[in-house]
Amino acid sequence: MKSVRISQIGDFEDQEVQLNGWLYNKRSSGKLHFLQLRDGSGIIQCVVFKGDVAPEIFELCGHVGQECSLAVAGSVRKDERSPLGYELGVKTVEVVGESSEYPITPKEHGVSFLLDHRHLWLRSSRPHAILKIRSEICKACRDFMEERDFTLIDAPIFTPAACEGTSTLFETDYFDQKAFLTQSGQLYMEAAAMAFGNVYCFGPTFRAEKSKTRRHLTEFWMIEPEMAFCDLKKDMEVAEEFVYYILKRVLEKRREELKVLERDIEALEKVTLPFPRLSYDEAINRLQDLGSDIKWGTDLGGDDETILSKQYDSPILVHRYPLDVKAFYMKEDPEDSRLALCVDMLAPEGYGEIIGGGQREDDFAILTRKINEHELPFEAFKWYTDLRKYGSVPHAGFGMGIERVVAWLCGLKHVRETIPFPRMLQRLYP
Repeated sequence: MKSVRISQIGDFEDQEVQLNGWLYNKRSSGKLHFLQLRDGSGIIQCVVFKGDVAPEIFELCGHVGQECSLAVAGSVRKDERSPLGYELGVKTVEVVGESSEYPITPKEHGVSFLLDHRHLWLRSSRPHAILKIRSEICKACRDFMEERDFTLIDAPIFTPAACEGTSTLFETDYFDQKAFLTQSGQLYMEAAAMAFGNVYCFGPTFRAEKSKTRRHLTEFWMIEPEMAFCDLKKDMEVAEEFVYYILKRVLEKRREELKVLERDIEALEKVTLPFPRLSYDEAINRLQDLGSDIKWGTDLGGDDETILSKQYDSPILVHRYPLDVKAFYMKEDPEDSRLALCVDMLAPEGYGEIIGGGQREDDFAILTRKINEHELPFEAFKWYTDLRKYGSVPHAGFGMGIERVVAWLCGLKHVRETIPFPRMLQRLYP
């Protein structure tokens, strides 16, 4: 008898198959047991009629526990009432692994309890839908880059120095010297761009931020493209095309999961290209008009991003922030020395920043001066300055945080649900 996945069940109408999975739910009515079986690809109702199975099988189905693993064999039959359009008429059931007193029940549980049991919570419909969408987002990211001839380059996890602020580094012993968990693969992508033209890295990054906001994790995933012979204008165009591509993919492939999450799909369908662009100056004026007390020269905080992004149906591109609030590698705006050639993309509905990027400083003397001004260890960045000595070119790129995009597209209030096992200020388990 052929073993199949639940998602394939429509190909086997009126045939006998075996399904392997876990008992998601169960109800009984006289001579019938209705077993809801899940296998990760879907959930199907398996109907156990007392007259169709051996007495011991019927008895077993009356006592089998939630999340018990089962091998169920039977005949696939059409059922218009089923979300799948099919059900399984059961002939035999075999218990593969017992499960008793499963801790996550249909009743309401607190978030702390569910996070303590995250290894089991992943089996529930809500996290299952979120992580299916996350998987689709990650695949869309790679497909976009592949279709545009970007080369995947893996950046190291251990680094000798900071890429962003030194206050958010996780330090570790590396034999007889110090090393740090990476904050970003950007600097290494700049080196790779000089070899391959268009490149990207995709992996975990770490920030030791003592923050408890709904947008922060200490370990998160970023995709970071970098492009040689690229300026800020082109960088923004690629960023908006990238995000729109991901959005359309999720709407096309994961609409059912969005419905499970009760996501307002109409809000996502309102997103159109091109995305609105605001200079930092325009953003500050707009925020002040909306009641914010933000002053020129400060970075946009989470509340400011929320206020601003709620004014638009599509993500917005805020560009040319003050040089003083951006990282040392940002290139100065030649038309206004106070500003950096940088951009942040803010997702609509108040979700805030999902992308940060810009044009990089490509002049050796200026970059060297900035490293010294930021009091960074020059020896750790000598290789990085070499890129400006041997065939330097204008180049730009950006980093997109996967978890924040998942939160926006899924309509989640907190990023802790966007990753299988979240790491936060006070959470390292499980």
